[in-house]
Amino acid sequence: MSLADVYVFAGPPGSGKGTQAKLLAPKLNVPHISLGDLLREAVRNASKVGQIAKNYLDAGKLVPDNVAIDVAEEAVKNEECRNGFVIDGFPRTLEQAVLFDKMLDKLKFNLKRVFYIDIPLEEILKRLTGRRSCRTCGAIYHLTFSPPKAEGKCDVCGGELYQRRDDTDEVIRVRYEVYKKQTAPLIDYYTKTGKLAYINGNKDVAEVFKEVNKAIS
Repeated sequence: MSLADVYVFAGPPGSGKGTQAKLLAPKLNVPHISLGDLLREAVRNASKVGQIAKNYLDAGKLVPDNVAIDVAEEAVKNEECRNGFVIDGFPRTLEQAVLFDKMLDKLKFNLKRVFYIDIPLEEILKRLTGRRSCRTCGAIYHLTFSPPKAEGKCDVCGGELYQRRDDTDEVIRVRYEVYKKQTAPLIDYYTKTGKLAYINGNKDVAEVFKEVNKAIS
């Protein structure tokens, strides 16, 4: 019996890994899991995990490895993931990658490909400082690239749009430095396994997705 395949999207904040993961998941007919979304939902719900994660997220830091792996494992145990899944935002450190490998072995999954999407800091700042999120439904907009029809209001539910604290210039720069320091060993780890696919994320969404598809084939 063949194992269900898992695809990981890695990259600095604002690289578009979440967008590409959302595009790939329906093509493969598997669910998309975003660790960042799960953690932010936990913060909104003021759950035990959310209370732990809030201070880390607000400061642009990575949540502790044990918190990240617990949240990820709970998500992938869902029945809808039995045929595989696409995940972004996890793992983010070498330690998380090792724990993730053990978790996949235990749950009978096969890590098929890790897509590393890379873009320069200047482009990250441009993308993230203009991002706005809906407080009610979580829909995401961009003041330049995909603005809402009515300023400050969500097209979907009419909720208030706000700038996440971790999308400010100061916090983005911290997030980027944390990323470079803690995630670089992760890239080396997956390169040695032969499962890493380097993707140039400094292109439009459609062009990046073409590269993703080439890396799969």
